[in-house]
Amino acid sequence: MEILTCPKCQSNHIIKSGIINSKQRYLCKKCNYFFTVNKIGKKIDDYYVTKALQLYLEGLSFREIERIIGVSHVTVSNWVKSYNIKKPSHANYHPTYKIFSHLELIEYLKNKQLLSGAGMIITELGDKFMLIKWERFKD
Repeated sequence: MEILTCPKCQSNHIIKSGIINSKQRYLCKKCNYFFTVNKIGKKIDDYYVTKALQLYLEGLSFREIERIIGVSHVTVSNWVKSYNIKKPSHANYHPTYKIFSHLELIEYLKNKQLLSGAGMIITELGDKFMLIKWERFKD
């Protein structure tokens, strides 16, 4: 038998409390919260959550992250709020990003002129690679 826990307080002191719409209803004895069976919902892989938060910290906007990862900008915003992430100020720098396949990335890295004058990071993004580059604003 599956041991249920309260979705509000995670207590296992629950009892059956009737049936609604052909679903068993439960009552948590600890916090008096009524609930039905656990919602499964749409689960997004933690890999994409981590990538979205990394990209946010690198200075990309929610909508840019949405276009790259394919997850709603509202969802990304909710992740940022739930993990209490604060974006550092990038007053003197602005990020640009490019997405490459493996061979395209190798060709890009061969050109030394493209590598000088900026900081950069390369991160895996599924079967592609993302290059984020910071350049100083021109005065």
